[in-house]
Amino acid sequence: MISRRHFLYAGAAASAAAALPGLAHAQGAANPAAAAIFAPKPGDWRSFQVVTRLEVQAAGGASQAWVPLPVFAAQDWFKPQGSSWTTNAASVESVKDAQGAEMLHVRWNAGEVPPVVEVTSRFSTRDRAVDLTKPGTAAPLSDGERAQYLAATDLIPTTGIVKATSDKITAGKEGDLAKARAIYEWVVENTFRNAATRGCGTGDVATMLESGTLGGKCADLNALYVGLVRAAGIPARDIYGVRVAPSKFGYKSLGANSDIITKAQHCRSEVYLSGFGWVPTDPADVRKVVLEEPPGQLPIDDAKVKAARAALFGAWEGNWMAYNTAHDVVLPGSSGPKIAFLMYPQAETVAGRLDCLDPDTFKYTLRSAELAA
Repeated sequence: MISRRHFLYAGAAASAAAALPGLAHAQGAANPAAAAIFAPKPGDWRSFQVVTRLEVQAAGGASQAWVPLPVFAAQDWFKPQGSSWTTNAASVESVKDAQGAEMLHVRWNAGEVPPVVEVTSRFSTRDRAVDLTKPGTAAPLSDGERAQYLAATDLIPTTGIVKATSDKITAGKEGDLAKARAIYEWVVENTFRNAATRGCGTGDVATMLESGTLGGKCADLNALYVGLVRAAGIPARDIYGVRVAPSKFGYKSLGANSDIITKAQHCRSEVYLSGFGWVPTDPADVRKVVLEEPPGQLPIDDAKVKAARAALFGAWEGNWMAYNTAHDVVLPGSSGPKIAFLMYPQAETVAGRLDCLDPDTFKYTLRSAELAA
């Protein structure tokens, strides 16, 4: 018998802030003549629903799954509005890892055919931008938060070659803003998006630097940014999520261009700067524009690339759902190893852990829809 469970997250009320001055903005959908405009700024909130459906290929015996839930909250740009689910599982509960990554843990008994769970998540989001010419009075991080976002992880060390590289990039730079920007520009200039990388990559920063092959996808390139910034003594973090809608600025490479978003996962990054708070950054998306924006293989000085590069240190477009900021995630009840990050559904059967990067075999889908205001 299918049971229905509900799990609701409290969403803090927030009024829409006034748009930041000094930033160009494209009204509505971009047309070809405005294709080189990429300038997000705070505006109207948009609401979305994402449905994640798993039908685990159990191969006999008991099975279990972990579905990431979007509980990351930022009052000025992302407000989770709860999740609900239906399943034929024997047990289901929401659980958190030590870093606050929340997931739905689902267990099926042997003989349940097929093991199915469907999770519906809702949230509101909007574009964001920080005017880096006007520092304000952002609340400082707590000692615990600062330590968390300066810490090394299994794949993001902050010593050795990472520290040495960070020191070279930031030599002669005064202040956290100048250092964070210098690292952003260095990552944009020196990395490349590798279309052959599976999924979003692994984020193995030291291996990238030691090999001299600075290619990969968002979880690689933005982890490199985060590691270099942390090594400079500046708090930074990856945020793991998924694109849910097209770019309103006309960038095909920077949006989900179908309601099926099963392979639209995307990791973004942030740096914490005194006087500004958490500042959005995304050097990986600049390299995505270079490789994928039609007609493809754009030069670094192409107008589309330049527009994205200028915006993506300090701004994001609100066509994306945020899950969590966790690294080295232990899946509760799992018999397998911890995972570098939780951005994809995970599952295990008697045969072992399924390949989360093969949704057709694993058999899961994500579907997004924008909700009426």
